[in-house]
Amino acid sequence: MTLFAALFSHYRRHPLQLLALALMIVLATTLWTGVHHLTDRARVSLAESERAVAGQQQLVRDDGQPVTVQDFANLRRAGLCVMPWLEVRRPPPAGRVIGVDPFAATCFGDQAPGQAGSDALNGEPFLDIGEAAQLSTNGGEGVLSLLVPQTVDPAQLPPGYQLRGFSLGPATGELGESFLLNLDALGVLVLLITALLVRSVYQLGLVQRRESFALLTRFGVPGGRVWGWLLAEMAALTALCVLPGLWLGRWLAALLGGGFGAALENLFDTPLYAVGAGGVAVPALVMGAVVLAACFADRRLLRYLPAARYVGTWPAALVGLVVGLLLVRFATVLGWLFAGIALVFVAVGVLTPRALAGMAQWRARAGEGLGKWRRRELAVVFRRLALPVVALQFAVAMVLAVQALVSTFENTFEVWLGQRLEAEFYVEVPAFVAVADGVHYLDGLAGLGDWHLVQRGRAQLESAGGTPALPQVDLFAISPVGPLVTGWTLLVAAPDAWSRLAAGEGVMVNEQLARRQGYEPGDTITFRLDGRARTLPVLGVYADYGRPAGEILTAGQVLPAAFQPRFVSFSINPGALAMDDVRQGLAAAWGTEALTARDNQSIQTLASGVFDQTFLLTRAITVLTLVLAGASLLIMGWVFFTTRVWYYRLLSVWGLTRREAANQLRWLAVALTGCVALVALPLGVWLTWVLVARINPLAFGWSLPMAVYPGFWLEMLGWCLLIGVVISLLMGRQLRGLTPAPAMANVAAGGER
Repeated sequence: MTLFAALFSHYRRHPLQLLALALMIVLATTLWTGVHHLTDRARVSLAESERAVAGQQQLVRDDGQPVTVQDFANLRRAGLCVMPWLEVRRPPPAGRVIGVDPFAATCFGDQAPGQAGSDALNGEPFLDIGEAAQLSTNGGEGVLSLLVPQTVDPAQLPPGYQLRGFSLGPATGELGESFLLNLDALGVLVLLITALLVRSVYQLGLVQRRESFALLTRFGVPGGRVWGWLLAEMAALTALCVLPGLWLGRWLAALLGGGFGAALENLFDTPLYAVGAGGVAVPALVMGAVVLAACFADRRLLRYLPAARYVGTWPAALVGLVVGLLLVRFATVLGWLFAGIALVFVAVGVLTPRALAGMAQWRARAGEGLGKWRRRELAVVFRRLALPVVALQFAVAMVLAVQALVSTFENTFEVWLGQRLEAEFYVEVPAFVAVADGVHYLDGLAGLGDWHLVQRGRAQLESAGGTPALPQVDLFAISPVGPLVTGWTLLVAAPDAWSRLAAGEGVMVNEQLARRQGYEPGDTITFRLDGRARTLPVLGVYADYGRPAGEILTAGQVLPAAFQPRFVSFSINPGALAMDDVRQGLAAAWGTEALTARDNQSIQTLASGVFDQTFLLTRAITVLTLVLAGASLLIMGWVFFTTRVWYYRLLSVWGLTRREAANQLRWLAVALTGCVALVALPLGVWLTWVLVARINPLAFGWSLPMAVYPGFWLEMLGWCLLIGVVISLLMGRQLRGLTPAPAMANVAAGGER
């Protein structure tokens, strides 16, 4: 018999262990590859597309109408260097593409945007403009822009056109990157759970193979050779299992890509462009390294130590727990916060099995007969199944925290969005009309409900000394300040905040700006509008979810006459009138037909759907991680109980019937998984607090109310108890067979007694 055959014979005797290892590696590779592919695709596509248009500018029409192919032709005939840039939005997960004309870009020289100068047809997201136009007529939505070099003088432009900066989307600060960072953190947790589970199964196998290793040593086989074959064995298994995991991961990414793309585009103002499929080397190497490191990080098991016990360095774990909690509480940057979370998880992973085993052992002292035996046996189980127990604890805690975060955000967002969209309709004011004509028309319209004018722009914050060293912020001006906004829920506010705001006696700021600059009601804020500085008191702080920018809310009369807003609209409740009549009246007052009244209820429905798509990805990954951990504990519990079935059959020798013995095992299995669910609960609540009160404010600038959902706790407890019941049912079948007792109990696969 060859050495390989002798070593591999273990899996012929225990095929369930081989199946467990393979299944864990495949599922973990699937989960991590899916997350990695989505986040990598987003980062690469965004970086490439933004780099392509960095520093570019475009031509727009003075009358506010979109540019057309005819405009391009007229400008080229006038001798202006201009290039068409056709952005085609395709439904996710296909992603956007960009149509360019490399011949029109030749006059740009070194300033040609992106790849347009030389190899525009080389790879997505860039296509020939003809192909992009064809896509836009076959279900895609095309938006044409006309780019010009930076050297173009505005005085050289033909009449009817002006220059504007060009970018692929609004600036999002670190919101989109933080969203991707959270997905990366979720992927790291998947790798951690994978390492714990794979190591637990492999460690059990090594303990069971100790006698085989000792026999090979007596036959003269060097330990290093055995080590090499074991490493090769696991490397081959990993390679075979990683390949289908990579394919399934790509399939998972494609399945979830629609919601992920919609989330980036609609929630974070970050479009997901089409990019190449990317390589598989990184996911394969990472998963292979994690599996091999988990299995061979501790070679002491190959030196035939006594039965593997969970030996935790609990003093160091306690110190790590305290340090981690302090970091989480007082960290001011995300890096240190994540380091604190990692320390807490490591410490909890070390302490939990030891604490559970100690509690069971302590409870055994007060029991008698079978009660005493059950608790002592439960302590043994906690020590021997420490790694899968910790993995399931982490997975349940993560699911509890993510569920609470998602549910809280959905509930909070619905209320907040309903307040923001209190008006039934809004009408965007064209750029070429006089806003005052629309205000005059609405003022004189009998039967009209509540309405207000919204003007958005930018303001420059100034420090106390008057130096404009602080960042620019968004400006949100409303006039008149009426019932459409006074129902907003304020996080903190001064007395009579809304009436003072309506009188122009102060401003309100959003939570993001309040956190960054430390504003509270009663503080003064100085900001500059069109060269004019204003200093006003802060009257309140309002929630502003889903974006990173700081914002000032003020009454319209605070704005100087020369203020040039970037966006102007009316929010209108038509009251007793028909909205079509109001829209036609505004169009007549402005002398234009290009006027649209949008239904805010449809906008609210769309926004709610976007958020649902956003969290579909997170929910799917957390549920799949829980399935992985639960299935692994089920398999490990079955395997472990099977190795001790000879010991459990002694219950019959002690006078128990087969049914009574099966009931004892059922108690053990259910107590095991039930205790895991209970110890996961405080970790899940703590992780929920970290997500809503620490990570969100540091990453996004806004926080969420802390909420827990006991009904979901019971649901998770039920699932964990179900796993225990399934283990006990499988064990009931084992008790019906005949398994000879080992010659020496101390070296039996089951280990402790």
